[in-house]
Amino acid sequence: MSRIGKKPIPVPKGVTVTVQSDAVEVKGPKGTLKQRVPPGIKFEVKDAQLAAMTVREDPELNKFHGLARSLMANAVHGVTEGFKKELDIVGVGYRAELKGKQVVFALGYSHPIVFEIPTGIDIAVEKQTHITVTGADRQLVGQVAANIRRLRKPDPYKQKGVRYTGEVLKKKVGKTGA
Repeated sequence: MSRIGKKPIPVPKGVTVTVQSDAVEVKGPKGTLKQRVPPGIKFEVKDAQLAAMTVREDPELNKFHGLARSLMANAVHGVTEGFKKELDIVGVGYRAELKGKQVVFALGYSHPIVFEIPTGIDIAVEKQTHITVTGADRQLVGQVAANIRRLRKPDPYKQKGVRYTGEVLKKKVGKTGA
């Protein structure tokens, strides 16, 4: 048995969990998430707690046991509190602007970059250089933040580009003229 998989997941008030044969649906104030369950793992709801169990005693199922429990815990956390990633835009003339369901970036290219916001994700732009990506699905929030960062990765020489808030970059020294 997996150590992580053994831990029960507390289900807060206002969250409903529906266990199906191949998936678990979690509904809460921030939305609804349906998480697929790996084969060989089942979930049960007892006393406002969600517990993951293996169907049979097989050492190969331990990795899926912990994985399924972690994915379910993230789903419960996502529909109650949500997840958030913050990005900073660094560079002269670099900025972002929210226009409806799109974010328009000026990142030093010859043209503006239009980024479509996927459903289930909210993006807020503060001061034109600080972006906050929020949503209930942890994987989707991280992927959208990574896609935005990929538009202009931080330059190791001048430190310009889109980076996560608090990300520490290792600055490279440029060529020295002799």
